[in-house]
Amino acid sequence: MFIQTENTPNPATLKFLPGQSVLGTGTADFTSPEEAVNSPLAYRLFRVDGVEGVFLGSDFITVTKADSVEWDHLKPSVLGAIVEHFQSGQPALEGAAAPGHAAHDAAGEDSEIITRIKELLDTRVRPAVAQDGGDITFHGFDRGVVYLHMQGACAGCPSSTLTLKMGIENLLKHYIPEVSEVRPVQP
Repeated sequence: MFIQTENTPNPATLKFLPGQSVLGTGTADFTSPEEAVNSPLAYRLFRVDGVEGVFLGSDFITVTKADSVEWDHLKPSVLGAIVEHFQSGQPALEGAAAPGHAAHDAAGEDSEIITRIKELLDTRVRPAVAQDGGDITFHGFDRGVVYLHMQGACAGCPSSTLTLKMGIENLLKHYIPEVSEVRPVQP
């Protein structure tokens, strides 16, 4: 099995491409071994000393390391854990992956705006962010403010504020005049 790796804008996170489907659809974000109990792949990766976060995408895995370890020392163990997992035949995730956006009632006066926001996120933002090993999901819209959750390589990335403010906020404001600001949220 040949696994490609790619750097991400977040120096603490690497993107691993196993050359086959990881989740197929949806995403899964884990920030601790306790959260990873329904993911044999993420749980196996958390057993590698120095792994602090695992994000599973359709065909990639992003791993976030502790500041105290270097990728030169950690990367071989992570690659080994990924190979072991795919050779085991276990699923990456037991159960359904997250659909992409938090459940949000789109009824009411803002329903059309929310639909347009989610459509722009799905068609313009999320594919670009996935290239960097992460995801951005919609969590709400209130009085002109769009609330988004950053996952994978995007969480904790030094350029995430710039991405939100200069990229996503400007895009949404351009296409949807009702949007005045974009703010990050923690789930």
